[in-house]
Order: sequence, then structure tokens, then C-alpha cells
Amino acid sequence: MNLRALLDHAVAVLTAARVTSPDADAELLVAHVLGVSRGQLQAQIVTGVTLDAEQRHAVLELVERRAAREPLQHLTGLAAFRSLELRVGPGVFVPRPETEIVAQLAIDALLAVPGGSPRAADLGTGSGAIALALATEVPHAEVVAVENSPRAFIWARENVARVGASNLRLVFADLRHAVPELDGTLDVVVSNPPYIPVGAIPRDPEVRLHDPEVALYGGADGLDVVRAVSATARRLLRPGGALVLEHGELQGADIRALLTADGWRAPATTRDLLGRDRATTAIR
Repeated sequence: MNLRALLDHAVAVLTAARVTSPDADAELLVAHVLGVSRGQLQAQIVTGVTLDAEQRHAVLELVERRAAREPLQHLTGLAAFRSLELRVGPGVFVPRPETEIVAQLAIDALLAVPGGSPRAADLGTGSGAIALALATEVPHAEVVAVENSPRAFIWARENVARVGASNLRLVFADLRHAVPELDGTLDVVVSNPPYIPVGAIPRDPEVRLHDPEVALYGGADGLDVVRAVSATARRLLRPGGALVLEHGELQGADIRALLTADGWRAPATTRDLLGRDRATTAIR
């Protein structure tokens, strides 16, 4: 079986399993097994490279696992986020493309801080995606990443070491009580908290079966952790500091009302590239 035939088989299996992007996933799985980039894989397809039996077996096994809706990122061990390539796996929430918009809002807020070294915190950092984006794209900033899941913390620690962001400090703590020594000193607080109501069931099997529940569910109305983030951010931010919160597409109005009741100013909701409410910002 040459490379083209193997890819065609993989695409057919993933298509039958209703995987959202069968062509891309098939290419990424084969490239992962061969240890090449997708661009290099395309060149090998043109030259008619033939895989050995061990490589074919590895690809077919990964394709079957993907067809069973195991996340692609768990199979390759990597997730792309903005300019970063992060290590992920069981026990940590896989960063999503829509969260890149949330990171951008926090980056813009940091860049707007005049002079010196702006300070930010990412509450519930998970894999470290948002915090590392801030630290690498605003290198003159000081960033604190807070996580209280032992399994997620291990992935975050690996990613901080992998990226090598010396301006990022990773802290193992509950976000409700985190870093009191920074009270009133931060310019930006950002968070992608669990916000799915307990009674709601995520549509995608990759989320429902593989993302950790602690990163998904936020109480009866989905806003329990959002309330905690609001309280912590009010404690941490200086007057005029910015809060950036990711949330579900139907929660914008509820979160604006929650933040207004908590004393925040100018709450505003931003939509993602698909036109869905994705993040709400507010001013301390």
C-alpha cells in the first residue's frame, strides 16, 4: 500500500465516522507517524513513497481511534494555538481555535497599557495556551498562569518549559484565592472558565467523552466559575484594568448582567469568526 492509497483509505474511514475534517485529520495522522510536516507529506505523496508494515499498522491504528472520536490532538500529542505548538493529552482541555480571539482581546489590552511592564493573569490556564500567547506576543509583560487541576498543571508546566517563556510564572492554586500578593496590581485578567450548564450535554463526542469535566461544567446555569473569576479579577486588577472572559454563544447577555451587578464598567461582548458571542470584556 503506497502513501496515496493509505491516505484515501484513512479519509474514507474518517468520513464514514462523520469526523468533521477527514482529509486534514488523515494527513495529520500520517504525517505524525512519518515524523514529517503536512507540506513534506504532500511531496512524498507526489513521489509515491511506500510505507513499511510497521508504519502502515501505526497509521491504521490511529485512524481507527480517530474514527472512534478520540481527539486528534490526543493522538498526535500536539495542539496548535496561534503561533504556538502545545503538548496536550488526557486530563487537560484541548485549546480551540475560537479561544485565539479571547487571547487577542487580552493581548490588545496589554499592549494598550502605557509604559513599563504590564501585568496579566490567566485564571484556569489549563494547557497554558492563553497565558503563553500573552507571554510570547507581549514579551515585555509579566504573566501569571493559575491552575488547580493536578493533571492539567502537569501539561501546563511542560508547555511553559517547551516554549521557554521566562516572563511567565505558573502557580498551582484555586483561582478563587490565587496570588493575593498581586491584589490591585494587574492590568489584565483573562479566563476561559468552565461554562457549560451541568444539565447540558456537549454535541461533539471529542468534548463529551475526552475533555475533563472540571474544565467543562460550571454549575446549574454554567456561571458558577464565572462568578468566582469576577470576584478574583476585581481583587487583582488595578482601577481601569481589563477583564476578558470566554463563554458560550448564548451567555453574553447573562454575563454582561452579572458583571454589571458586580460593579464592572462597560461590559461588552465580542463575536467569534462564525458570528457567535464568544467573549465579554469589562473594566475595573
